[in-house]
Amino acid sequence: MIIKAYLGPLSVTFVIVLFILVMQFLWKYVDDLMGKGLEWYVLAELMTYATASFVPLALPLAILLSSIMTVGGLGENSELIPLRSAGLGLTRILSPLFFTVLLIAAGSFYFSNNLLPVANLKFRSLLWDVTEKKPALNLKPGIFYNGIDGFSIRVADKDSETGTLTDVLIYDHRKPFSGDRTVIRAQKGIMRRSLDGRYLVLELEDGRFYDEQQDDRRGRADLPMLRGHFDHYEVRFDLSGLGLKRTDEELFKDHYKMMTMGQLAVSEDSLLRRMDERRNEQVQHVVRGLQLYRERSYADTLGAAAGKDSVPPASVSDPGPLQARYDVALDQARSTLSYLQRGKEELRGRQEQVSRHRIEWHRKPMLAFTCLVFFLIGAPLGAIIRKGGMGLPVVFAIIFFLVFHIVSFSMEKLVIAGELEAWPGMWLATLLLLPVGLFLFWKASTDSPLLEADAYRRGWDRIQRIMRRSSNAHPSAV
Repeated sequence: MIIKAYLGPLSVTFVIVLFILVMQFLWKYVDDLMGKGLEWYVLAELMTYATASFVPLALPLAILLSSIMTVGGLGENSELIPLRSAGLGLTRILSPLFFTVLLIAAGSFYFSNNLLPVANLKFRSLLWDVTEKKPALNLKPGIFYNGIDGFSIRVADKDSETGTLTDVLIYDHRKPFSGDRTVIRAQKGIMRRSLDGRYLVLELEDGRFYDEQQDDRRGRADLPMLRGHFDHYEVRFDLSGLGLKRTDEELFKDHYKMMTMGQLAVSEDSLLRRMDERRNEQVQHVVRGLQLYRERSYADTLGAAAGKDSVPPASVSDPGPLQARYDVALDQARSTLSYLQRGKEELRGRQEQVSRHRIEWHRKPMLAFTCLVFFLIGAPLGAIIRKGGMGLPVVFAIIFFLVFHIVSFSMEKLVIAGELEAWPGMWLATLLLLPVGLFLFWKASTDSPLLEADAYRRGWDRIQRIMRRSSNAHPSAV
């Protein structure tokens, strides 16, 4: 009965939370999706992969909210009282739900480790193709359209019903380095697609064309400019460049979000090994840069610096070569300092990449364990507040989830910056809420009136009586 009462709110809250997260994704990428003439199945595929990427994050909040709603509803309908009266403790009553959530957490971990990398791979590759796709053909009056390779088109007016264009201006720059030497201008035009849909056919009437004949290879500018008039002229534009071109998914497989925990461990080990090799190379380069004597003689180095073939050994009374030595040493110091700064930035980027791999490795089990912690918070909290529905439970769920999200996001930034290790940084938010869940479970097991106003009022009255008795027992001296 308890499991059946729990699965309904869990499904509803999971769908609602998932919908909110997907809407957040749409608001973020709406400018990249609109106006590109995408087919409905492409958008459906993109939304499916985006929805799958939000499943591990939506499950903990759904479990927290549904746990408060289910147990709170049982308490509000006085269904917990007969169970407690029969001698069943809260642990025994909630044990079916605990094992159910345990199975959900195990499924969440399996999904994050095995299925989510595949969904992320397809999602990221498709999102890249969609964002890089050129806008759909949409000529706006008074604005140049550059979506067709090799052409810039401007129309003064457009009849959306008949497709008739007025005052059409076309710049043809298909030839490399040709600029805008070929210009076509017509008083009227009609736009239509070819039968196979690959070409845009523009039928122009009453126009002129201008073509500057210049040979760029020879730098000649003495060739004549061609110009002419036409009554009817047809221009064909290739629209194949406007279609959605799919990128090979193999190019995205090295990203840390497309890997399982085993692959992340192997990739991290490779990154650390390459970082150590690069650090050793930098050290050797700095050591060689600080050496005064190279394979080339030092006198030759000074001679090259002074513009001479050779320089005699320097002495105290010979300031020329000594100054050249100072110049060479100063140049070496500046070069070494610049190299150290670049090397520091490079190593910082490599270390950040390693940190992101560690974050992703810990994120998978952490989100699964968070499902159990949120159940330990939600179930006893519902038994304490004894309120079901979408009112008060939603308030408590949002508060706890915001605490978790803010702490988790802040710790992740610290791990990326190298200020904190992935363990315990990625687990700190969950470990911070674990004592809260255990405390609430203990209070609910002992029937503590944690959120009853009368209990706090009675406690305050008790404190006031103690203070009055203390003041009467020790009257102030007059």
